[in-house]
Amino acid sequence: MCRNITTLRGLQPAATGEEIEAAARQYVRKVTGVQSLSDATREPFEAAVAEITAITARLLEQLPERRQPPATVPPLRRPEVRARIAAKALRQP
Repeated sequence: MCRNITTLRGLQPAATGEEIEAAARQYVRKVTGVQSLSDATREPFEAAVAEITAITARLLEQLPERRQPPATVPPLRRPEVRARIAAKALRQP
Protein backbone atom coordinates (compact mmCIF):
# COMPACT_ATOMS: atom_id res chain seq x y z
CA MET A 1 0.00 0.00 0.00
CA CYS A 2 2.64 2.54 0.95
CA ARG A 3 6.16 2.13 -0.32
CA ASN A 4 7.52 4.64 2.22
CA ILE A 5 6.74 2.50 5.25
CA THR A 6 9.81 0.37 5.97
CA THR A 7 9.95 -3.08 7.51
CA LEU A 8 10.59 -2.78 11.24
CA ARG A 9 10.52 -6.45 12.22
CA GLY A 10 13.96 -7.98 12.63
CA LEU A 11 15.98 -4.77 12.96
CA GLN A 12 19.15 -4.97 15.00
CA PRO A 13 18.87 -3.22 17.38
CA ALA A 14 15.11 -3.54 17.58
CA ALA A 15 12.85 -0.83 16.17
CA THR A 16 12.67 2.22 18.38
CA GLY A 17 9.48 3.93 19.51
CA GLU A 18 10.38 6.80 17.20
CA GLU A 19 10.62 4.45 14.20
CA ILE A 20 7.33 2.75 15.07
CA GLU A 21 5.57 6.10 15.45
CA ALA A 22 7.01 7.36 12.15
CA ALA A 23 5.63 4.29 10.36
CA ALA A 24 2.23 4.74 12.04
CA ARG A 25 2.17 8.43 11.09
CA GLN A 26 2.99 7.59 7.46
CA TYR A 27 0.25 4.96 7.40
CA VAL A 28 -2.36 7.37 8.80
CA ARG A 29 -1.30 10.05 6.31
CA LYS A 30 -1.67 7.60 3.45
CA VAL A 31 -5.09 6.20 4.36
CA THR A 32 -6.60 9.58 5.27
CA GLY A 33 -4.98 11.77 2.64
CA VAL A 34 -4.22 14.32 5.39
CA GLN A 35 -0.79 15.83 4.79
CA SER A 36 -1.00 18.93 6.99
CA LEU A 37 -3.03 19.09 10.16
CA SER A 38 -5.78 21.61 10.80
CA ASP A 39 -7.78 22.20 13.96
CA ALA A 40 -10.46 19.87 12.57
CA THR A 41 -8.07 17.00 11.76
CA ARG A 42 -5.41 17.22 14.49
CA GLU A 43 -7.18 15.36 17.31
CA PRO A 44 -8.51 12.36 15.32
CA PHE A 45 -5.25 12.12 13.35
CA GLU A 46 -3.04 12.09 16.46
CA ALA A 47 -5.38 9.63 18.22
CA ALA A 48 -5.12 7.27 15.25
CA VAL A 49 -1.32 7.58 15.21
CA ALA A 50 -1.16 6.77 18.94
CA GLU A 51 -3.40 3.71 18.57
CA ILE A 52 -1.55 2.36 15.54
CA THR A 53 1.81 2.97 17.25
CA ALA A 54 0.70 0.94 20.27
CA ILE A 55 -0.74 -1.87 18.13
CA THR A 56 2.40 -2.03 16.00
CA ALA A 57 4.69 -2.13 19.04
CA ARG A 58 2.63 -5.00 20.50
CA LEU A 59 2.67 -6.85 17.20
CA LEU A 60 6.45 -6.55 16.83
CA GLU A 61 6.92 -7.85 20.39
CA GLN A 62 4.68 -10.87 19.77
CA LEU A 63 6.06 -11.98 16.42
CA PRO A 64 8.93 -14.49 16.33
CA GLU A 65 12.39 -13.30 15.30
CA ARG A 66 13.12 -13.00 11.60
CA ARG A 67 15.75 -15.23 10.08
CA GLN A 68 17.19 -12.33 8.09
CA PRO A 69 17.15 -8.61 8.81
CA PRO A 70 15.21 -6.32 6.45
CA ALA A 71 17.00 -5.56 3.19
CA THR A 72 16.81 -1.77 3.57
CA VAL A 73 17.89 0.51 6.38
CA PRO A 74 14.95 2.44 7.86
CA PRO A 75 15.09 6.17 7.10
CA LEU A 76 15.43 7.18 10.75
CA ARG A 77 18.70 5.21 10.91
CA ARG A 78 20.23 6.94 7.90
CA PRO A 79 22.74 9.70 8.80
CA GLU A 80 21.46 12.12 6.16
CA VAL A 81 17.89 11.82 7.45
CA ARG A 82 19.01 12.26 11.07
CA ALA A 83 20.94 15.39 10.04
CA ARG A 84 17.87 16.79 8.26
CA ILE A 85 15.66 16.16 11.32
CA ALA A 86 18.22 17.79 13.63
CA ALA A 87 18.49 20.85 11.34
CA LYS A 88 14.70 21.18 11.23
CA ALA A 89 14.48 20.98 15.03
CA LEU A 90 17.00 23.82 15.35
CA ARG A 91 14.96 26.05 13.03
CA GLN A 92 11.71 25.58 14.98
CA PRO A 93 11.02 28.08 17.78
